[in-house]
Amino acid sequence: MQRYQRQMQLPEIGEQGQQRLQQARVLVVGAGGLSATLLPQLVGAGIGRIRLYDADRVALHNLHRQTLFKQQDIGKAKALCAQAHLSQCNSDVLIEPEVTHITASTLRQALRDIDIVVDAADNFATTYLLSDACLTHGLPLISASALGTQGYVGGFCGGAPSYKALFPHLPETAGNCQSAGVMGPVVACIAAIQAQMVLSWILQRTPSPLGLLVRGNFTDWQFSQFRFDTAVEPIEKTLHFIDRGQLSPSDLILELRDRDEAPNSVAETAIRVPFQALEQWDAPVYQRLVLVCRTGLRSARAERLLRQRGLENIVLLAAGGP
Repeated sequence: MQRYQRQMQLPEIGEQGQQRLQQARVLVVGAGGLSATLLPQLVGAGIGRIRLYDADRVALHNLHRQTLFKQQDIGKAKALCAQAHLSQCNSDVLIEPEVTHITASTLRQALRDIDIVVDAADNFATTYLLSDACLTHGLPLISASALGTQGYVGGFCGGAPSYKALFPHLPETAGNCQSAGVMGPVVACIAAIQAQMVLSWILQRTPSPLGLLVRGNFTDWQFSQFRFDTAVEPIEKTLHFIDRGQLSPSDLILELRDRDEAPNSVAETAIRVPFQALEQWDAPVYQRLVLVCRTGLRSARAERLLRQRGLENIVLLAAGGP
């Protein structure tokens, strides 16, 4: 235990707390900017096992904030590079890299034998998918996001309200690191709070990080937090994301991307309808309506509009680019 003696000196950790950390099984989704700080902190603390999902490869423009990677990692799978670097930091921690996306089809396997889920993907569709699954299985979810010079981190599910209870609707528009930019230290600060929330839950610290949202604005140096323990789960089953593997021949697939954005739809039977035409769109009889767009934002707006018209049994598919 010599490695961990400095944190074991804390009365809230000690030998018993260190054993809890060693026995913990953590699922981390995303090996990008947030994980560049999050993962070394979890590994340094002595988390027993970390299952890491990320399908992306290291790119040059990642390096200013994804400091876990080196120039020689460019072009390599992020999950595998992360495992290699982290194993050199603490060989006692078992890192299980999965070079694939978390989807509705892969989620069951990803959650197997997991104690807590960490959302570091910074992707709306992934966050809602993880929140629904964690709510169903009673697992805690620590989710974070950073953009520009702002960010937040919160603890959901596991006995606390879900992400959907706090954010029942997706925003009308949203930027990303590619379109809006982001500062590396901002991501690192938010990720450090995220790591502390994970450790605090494992150590059974009070007050619990579940039911808490922390926001940071590094433009005007404002930090705020609030608890949402009494937030109510939405009655309407909205924002349910599926993946391509869950499409059915009986689905009515509505493609919201135009041909320039996506020359090939997710299925040959898909109908292309521009978002602007949805108010006048005459929906045929269907068993299930699948709304397809790139990130899920347009599909969420379309779902809200169609439900106002009385349509039901709607699911969303965030299909990405071409």
